[in-house]
Amino acid sequence: MSELWRRTAGDLAALIRAGEVSSREVVQAHLDRIEEVNPSITAVTVTLGESALAAADAADAASGDDLGPLHGVPFSIKENIDCVGSPTTNGVPALAEFLPERDAVIVERMKRAGGIPLARTNMPEMGVRLDTDNPLRGRTRNPWNPNLTPGGSSGGEASALATGMTPFGLGNDIGGSLRNPAYCCGIASLKPTVGRIPLATANLADFGVANAFLTDGPMARSVADLRLGLLILAGRDRSDPQSVDAPLAGPVPEHPRAALVTRIPGVELPAATVSEIERAGCALADQGWEVEEAEAPELDRVNDIWGKVITYDSDVLFAEMGPILRPVVYESLVRMAGHFDARSMPNVAIHRERRRLRALWSEWLTGYAVAIGPTWTCTPWEIDADLDPEGGLQVFLDTIRFITPGNVLGIPGLALPTGVADGLPSGVQIYAELYRDDLCLMAAEAIEAESPMPTPIDPVVPSA
Repeated sequence: MSELWRRTAGDLAALIRAGEVSSREVVQAHLDRIEEVNPSITAVTVTLGESALAAADAADAASGDDLGPLHGVPFSIKENIDCVGSPTTNGVPALAEFLPERDAVIVERMKRAGGIPLARTNMPEMGVRLDTDNPLRGRTRNPWNPNLTPGGSSGGEASALATGMTPFGLGNDIGGSLRNPAYCCGIASLKPTVGRIPLATANLADFGVANAFLTDGPMARSVADLRLGLLILAGRDRSDPQSVDAPLAGPVPEHPRAALVTRIPGVELPAATVSEIERAGCALADQGWEVEEAEAPELDRVNDIWGKVITYDSDVLFAEMGPILRPVVYESLVRMAGHFDARSMPNVAIHRERRRLRALWSEWLTGYAVAIGPTWTCTPWEIDADLDPEGGLQVFLDTIRFITPGNVLGIPGLALPTGVADGLPSGVQIYAELYRDDLCLMAAEAIEAESPMPTPIDPVVPSA
């Protein structure tokens, strides 16, 4: 029990429930771990030590059969999700003192399940990058290699999970922000079907029509924890009119099929990524799945429509964000908007095309239970490579080629680490049809059984 920070959230809940360890011991172990490793990676921005220990004592004093599934277990929260008692900063100095009056719905639900808020985690300014750095909290380091991006925008959360500072985290995703850092840091995350988990935070950035792409979701070190997290977080709340009550499981095909996507137009996937996709296919085949290579439908068009919707309201969005973003970040957004040139296509035509693509992918993902492909189409790149005025835009565009379907189509996507190659985590991404998050989880559990999680790790300390 000396290294409780190595345990998953589900394991910790079972230990606390059995009386083998106290909630205070679990919380203290993670506070000690934060003190030990956070100075070298800056993943945690605010530690809620006093309130977390008080909540742990209350959990230890509680008894009965109605204790929540995460009773006494700590969790961490990205800094754009409201948690009473700590600011929702979105990573910008202008919001450094923004104290919410109530918890976000997902924080409320975690507390109701017995979870204890432990810490806030870092993010890029307003969540608009695939890297994690901001002028308020500083840079989050990738624990595997401090010179490489930890991903974004939930980069602090992923780095904290990867190093054992937290067993469970809350993040969000409009362009891979749950899945990007999961891949870079070697942890698991689920971007659920849009609408499954209510999105309601007082200071949430408004991306206009593109908010239809945005969802909160769980981050963890095991698929079982993602499944548990979805069970706790899912369900309609009237504060988010897009949220729905929908069954968490559907019929399982008698002979499930999996598509392996090993080729992405316009880029060459790293050999390690292709190897992990193929190995994931073998794991499923060993368990009776029918597995075959397939081409994802119209990926170039999917990426283009994602970008057009994201940037369609850019004139209004940039006017609001410009004053609170660093110029170098603002300029990168301007380059992206210029590339997608949303106003070159009528708004109604953009949404008609999005509807067509959603139908096309629904048909494809009805034929296959899941599609397994890359998370990123590259290995993690050097910090700030996305801001380079010459090549940064192309880095961004190439990186997200298999990320955007999850957002523009609304489908569930799960990032799963499956191994280590050249000192960096590698893994796969799993897509399924709308509201079939359960199929993503089912396939991920089968793959995970043959590819144990490579985390938590001790972070590689930056050289002086």
